[in-house]
Amino acid sequence: MQKKTWFVVFISLLVVAGVVGATRLVQQSKLSCLDALVQGQVETSISMLDAIADRQASGEITMDEAQDLGAALLRNLSYGDEGYFWADTTEGVNVVLYGRSDVEGRNRLEDTDVKGNYFVKSFISTGLSGGGFVDYWFVKINETDEQAKRSYVQYFEPFDWVIGSGYYH
Repeated sequence: MQKKTWFVVFISLLVVAGVVGATRLVQQSKLSCLDALVQGQVETSISMLDAIADRQASGEITMDEAQDLGAALLRNLSYGDEGYFWADTTEGVNVVLYGRSDVEGRNRLEDTDVKGNYFVKSFISTGLSGGGFVDYWFVKINETDEQAKRSYVQYFEPFDWVIGSGYYH
């Protein structure tokens, strides 16, 4: 009887370990899909900005007009239920932050999240290094507490902007 009990316990532990492992795998897969989605959205927004920058480079519009058009594009561009974009200059001045016109024009270089991370500095350094993901904490629209967020950022050289988008997890 004792051997049978140990066998049942052993099998039960294997099943629990398998369920935990499968749950982790599903979570990792979900995050990988979200990473790919967000990166693709940022790359698409930059290709739209490229078209505006080309108009400026050809002399059709001025740099100020091009940047105004680019900001308007990003300000109104969204995807899914919560996907939006922002742009900061490499000096940390916010150009666009969806739903937060009160932030536009403000230098955010010294802003920190609840963990003490200088997230805008991370956006800029990551963007200037070829682009990539930044993990930080940020307040979701219409909420008050910061939540964990992961964003993809990429540098857009013609306007000297770092463009980003992300998801809460």
